[in-house]
Amino acid sequence: MRALLIGGTGQISMAITKKLVADGWEVWLLNRGNRNSGIPEGVHCVVADINDEAAVLQGIEGMYFDSVCEFIGFVPEQVERDWRLFAGRTGQYIYISSASAYHKPVRSYVISEGTTLANPYWKYSRDKIACEEFLMRKYREEGFPVTIVRPSHTYDERNVPVGVHGAKGSWQVIRRMQEGKPVIIPGDGTSLWTVTFNRDFAVGYTGLMGNCHAIGEAFQITSDETLTWNQIHETIADALGTTLHPYHVSSSFLASVGKKYDFNGALLGDKSNSVVFDNRKLKSLVPQMTTSIPFHQGVRISLDYILSHKECQVEDPEFDEWCDRVIDALEKAKNSL
Repeated sequence: MRALLIGGTGQISMAITKKLVADGWEVWLLNRGNRNSGIPEGVHCVVADINDEAAVLQGIEGMYFDSVCEFIGFVPEQVERDWRLFAGRTGQYIYISSASAYHKPVRSYVISEGTTLANPYWKYSRDKIACEEFLMRKYREEGFPVTIVRPSHTYDERNVPVGVHGAKGSWQVIRRMQEGKPVIIPGDGTSLWTVTFNRDFAVGYTGLMGNCHAIGEAFQITSDETLTWNQIHETIADALGTTLHPYHVSSSFLASVGKKYDFNGALLGDKSNSVVFDNRKLKSLVPQMTTSIPFHQGVRISLDYILSHKECQVEDPEFDEWCDRVIDALEKAKNSL
């Protein structure tokens, strides 16, 4: 079996690359070759910009792929390009969409593939919906062999999932925990959330590859473990050997004062909503999909890696100062009443 991964070295796709190699697939990566660290031996690379269609066609000339896997398609123009490139050259095109595309605000906290797609808060999600609609239209009208995959909050050893962070990732939140500073948690911290370690995600994803029953269908791939944001942050603090000092702030307030961080989309359009994912459709095709790395284990894997790799410790003093100003303003408001 031969697979082409567009990207193949990212947070989600690296785990899939490694699992495919372990499972005996012939694996090809199509990317610009800027991030080669960690790629397993035996992986073939087509070094090209996916937007340079002539270069891509030259790099894959004469090849047919059982599965083409798109991880970096965000707007309809990008999947339209993929359709031009791969129609007739693959038995399956798998598109990574997003669980944030499901209706917000949620009408039911239990989410299945049949849940309506609509997100007025986040353009990122609306663009993903538009990509899905284009691809499914090509499936219905032309038989383009698409499979849609909707991940939720997936993490790997290079990052830790937190509720509120700046543009440079979660490290500054980890530093605040280490320093005993209050950490902002959206709402009262009791909304339900699902985080999935990328190795578990890879089991569900690769189980759909080459599976004829997955063609023309959409699947969400998430852990079965549901946690509150309080539990997520407490688990991180426990793994760090420190005490969490939570500071709960309304998501709508954060969205109004944190416009530069797009909390309108990331919180109101996603993280502030309680969700529990019904994964029965995926498991009907991939019964081996389980939560083998629960969060209390996954977060330790991540922190061990981050704390031993300086390149993962990206300081964000601007976000740190913003957190302090938000907390100080709210404390002054409390004391004035």
